[in-house]
Amino acid sequence: MLSTAKRITGSGVDIVAVDMPLSLEPITARRTSDDLVSVAYGARHAGTHTPSAIRPGRISDDLREAFSVLGYPLATSEAMVPALLEVYPHPALIELMSASRRLPYKHGKIRKYWPGDAIVDRKRRLVDTWSQIIASLDARITGIGLMLRIPTTEARTYELKAFEDMLDAVVCCWVGACVLDGGAVPFGDDKSAIWIPRS
Repeated sequence: MLSTAKRITGSGVDIVAVDMPLSLEPITARRTSDDLVSVAYGARHAGTHTPSAIRPGRISDDLREAFSVLGYPLATSEAMVPALLEVYPHPALIELMSASRRLPYKHGKIRKYWPGDAIVDRKRRLVDTWSQIIASLDARITGIGLMLRIPTTEARTYELKAFEDMLDAVVCCWVGACVLDGGAVPFGDDKSAIWIPRS
């Protein structure tokens, strides 16, 4: 990934931002970072899920170790370069949008978000939420609006999910840029931290 990014951009990668629980110790239960984010954002419906030894499991340790070997240690208290960061898109989006609560942008939950609406109306509302997020991101990272082409409401489920994943990846990139600019703070301790931009 790092060599491909360097080939495409012509420069090295400063920050790797990942939407997955990461820790300097094996994850077996809730971490301080999970608790602090849930205290700060739980009332806004953006508390964290509880990680376990199974999820994310060994993939988290392997990813952290591999990036560490390549010179990207996990950042838990200060923004160093290069670094590996943990990001949680829900509170990041709350700060991006100055929202009062978690944004309804997950395709798999549109029935829960808008239970009384017809499926076509649910998809329309989802696309509208995505459009608002992209407009806010584009105001901070020029060109995002041109790069992220929102699927139509007629798109298949896998296409909507693929777009949602791309949107999460761009949110992670934005958080990484905020960290580089000194505009994000870590919620956690010396073992793990979730980085969230300041509003």
